[in-house]
Amino acid sequence: MNIKRAKEEIKNTVRAYLMKDEDGRYVIPAIRQRPMLLIGPPGIGKTQIMEQIARECRIGLVSYNITHHTRSSAVGLPMIMEKEFDGEKYSVTEYTMSEIIASVYQKIEELGLKEGILFIDEINCVSETLAPTMLQFLQCKTFGNQKIPEGWLIVAAGNPPEYNKSVREFDMVTLDRVRNIYIEADYNVWKEYARSSHVSNALLSYLELRPQNFYRVETDVDGMEFVTARGWEDLSSLMKVYEKMDIPVDEDIIYEFLQHRDIAKDVSAYLDLYEKYQDDYGISDILNGDVSSETYERAFKASFDERLSVVNLLISGLGVMFADVRKKHIIADRWYGFLKDYKENNDAGSYHKMAEDFSKKIKTEIKAGFYNDDEIKAYEWLADAVQRTEIRSEIFDEAFKEAKAGFDKVCDELEELEEKTHISLEHAFDFMENAFHDGQEMVVFVTELTMNSESAAFLSENTCERYLKYNEQLMVGSRKAAIMSQLNKDDIYGDEHIRDF
Repeated sequence: MNIKRAKEEIKNTVRAYLMKDEDGRYVIPAIRQRPMLLIGPPGIGKTQIMEQIARECRIGLVSYNITHHTRSSAVGLPMIMEKEFDGEKYSVTEYTMSEIIASVYQKIEELGLKEGILFIDEINCVSETLAPTMLQFLQCKTFGNQKIPEGWLIVAAGNPPEYNKSVREFDMVTLDRVRNIYIEADYNVWKEYARSSHVSNALLSYLELRPQNFYRVETDVDGMEFVTARGWEDLSSLMKVYEKMDIPVDEDIIYEFLQHRDIAKDVSAYLDLYEKYQDDYGISDILNGDVSSETYERAFKASFDERLSVVNLLISGLGVMFADVRKKHIIADRWYGFLKDYKENNDAGSYHKMAEDFSKKIKTEIKAGFYNDDEIKAYEWLADAVQRTEIRSEIFDEAFKEAKAGFDKVCDELEELEEKTHISLEHAFDFMENAFHDGQEMVVFVTELTMNSESAAFLSENTCERYLKYNEQLMVGSRKAAIMSQLNKDDIYGDEHIRDF
């Protein structure tokens, strides 16, 4: 199955295993809660989906790469204890608590999360001395004589033997005690994650033209060459920083991440073209509604790969705006909830204590890993803004006006930003219609707007008639898939917020 399906399956399992009856007992007892074992090629996002699941289920996550551990750190160190049996005293060997189990208890103590996931990566690549411990862990849910705390579930991951010479095969006894999930690389599924994580639009544009290069593992006389999903994401992170530092990204740098020489060369050539298209077409001018006749003429004469690159450049420019709108929404939504609680409290003097508790709650949630990078920035800003708000009046109605002054300003900024984004979107549609009419490029453009979570959220709250028209008229998704399939065969490219409290 693909990793999206695996994520849903694990998420459903987490919900099922943590379901309790009316007496507060788990409906599925711990002995019947099979560990989940994910087997899939390296670098496809097994660790990322565990972080997403923990975040979405609001539970803890303790993650370990077991290959970094020795038997003593995983099981604990032996120690001599004195015990009495039938009146006789004996020296008995026991073990200190496993570092891994101790980390789970520490997470519970720090964050108050009594339920969570213990994720062990590369479980089938352990040393010979640690292999029996891993089998015991999967079979009995213990490290040495230490049990996994109740309410914490086990997910383990490993690579198939063709990707790693250190892989050890599990026996039938172990496999009969786990849920074995095999995962395959899938570009379309990864792309959803990549869009939401703001992976470089230039790289995503390349992969639209060359999806077969998304995940490659090949071995010849010169050794192994490979490209993984992790490589694309890590390369994207470096490209963003290098761009700020005005450092070029050449073929050699790309090869450090995409370790396939031909693909690295191909990507390097495309990035040069992509940058040239951005300058030649003036994407910011298009979004401002200022398009020259020469630009339209070039677009009309361009090859399909150039046109597709321009579409992705438009999506990238709009994407920055959609992301900014979402950040403002995150702040406004959470601030509204805080102010609602403050109004219900109806006590002017309670503000600072409530603001302090609010800030602590946000910091705890961030530490628990409940938010992505954009959400963390938004919530950190909000926590600071709420605490910096000064309440001078002792009369509640006046105090409430002081409390919500910052919120009102954010709502004004949000409305202004939504209007600006809507105008830019209309200008983008103007260009698309004049340059490409309702052709294949429009299908790709509308599909990208539909599939991206931030643009989809914007369009659900801000009506765009032309988007609705083309979305229905062009039957996006299925037509785009057909277009891209044909392209590969042809090988063309060598709430509104309530302020009235």
